[in-house]
Amino acid sequence: MLWFAAFAIFAIAAAAWSNRTTIFGYGDTATSYSARVACSCRFVAGRSLEDCAKDKLAGMELVTLSDDPQARSVTANFPLIAQTTATYREGYGCMLERWED
Repeated sequence: MLWFAAFAIFAIAAAAWSNRTTIFGYGDTATSYSARVACSCRFVAGRSLEDCAKDKLAGMELVTLSDDPQARSVTANFPLIAQTTATYREGYGCMLERWED
């Protein structure tokens, strides 16, 4: 039984490793979209963050949102995969922070 558990863990780890580019790509896309939309909702439309969280698309249930009213920014986080922040700038609207590779 122990061998089966070890094999299952190894198989899951190998599958995740071989698809890491896709997984991280989806994470970056989900957090970027969520941060940008929630920032606009929060600081352009003036809605609460809880109300803005309702605008997330199906399949983005793992993405969490947090805001910083003083900095006028919203951060979206996909656990262990990606985190993106969008900040409201007067005259430009909400802009994503620069990504670092």
